[in-house]
Amino acid sequence: MDALQATVFFLVLLISCEINGAEDEEWKTATATYSKETDGSIITEGACGYGDLHKISYGKYSAGLSTILFNRGSTCGACYEVRCVDHILWCLQGSPSIILTATDFCPPNNGLAADYGGWCNFPKEHFEMSEAAFAEIAERRADIVPVQYRRVKCERSGGLRFNLQGDSRFFQVLIANVGLDGEVVAVKVKGSKTGWIPMGRNWGQNWQCNVNLKGQPISFEVTASSGRTLASYNVAPPNWQFGQTFEGKQFK
Repeated sequence: MDALQATVFFLVLLISCEINGAEDEEWKTATATYSKETDGSIITEGACGYGDLHKISYGKYSAGLSTILFNRGSTCGACYEVRCVDHILWCLQGSPSIILTATDFCPPNNGLAADYGGWCNFPKEHFEMSEAAFAEIAERRADIVPVQYRRVKCERSGGLRFNLQGDSRFFQVLIANVGLDGEVVAVKVKGSKTGWIPMGRNWGQNWQCNVNLKGQPISFEVTASSGRTLASYNVAPPNWQFGQTFEGKQFK
């Protein structure tokens, strides 16, 4: 084998190892239940602040996470692959999996035992799903099922979405539709008359700072949990209004 062949062989082996490593991410154990909604989906705002989940495309594949998974809202927007396992009566044949987005908090019920109603008690790992999504992995008549889950990359259509809120002294943005990590850990905002201003997490994926940016085009710099940073320049025009949503770039 000459030097060129050896180099090609090494590169192919390296790529193969990376692909296999991505596919063999560790599965963890948890439990899952579902919330009964009139249309089989979770459409309420939830603790991440996304509003109508159908309007921002999360829809029925949204989930409330127990305390340890929710991590005070830092995992809002993260994606999880979930499958029902180890229950011959309740799990669907072949253990099909679905991809869920973290959009809500499943609060603990310390008045009940963790194995009898206190599904989200600390340190239980639990997913509260929509009925429609639950029915894709398990029988609807099951109260609670054992599942396996793992973090996966989020596949999103379009760019990051920035919904602007606040007043003349208080500026807040809700960030949604985040690809890859799904999770936002830091945000900066910039007007045409300012430098980059760090924002603090208000709750969920709502970020805030005390600044008046009215009449200025607005740019955002978003950092994901992997450490990758994405800047979307002049996302909002100078005549933007509170309540409007604008689309920026997307993590790739």
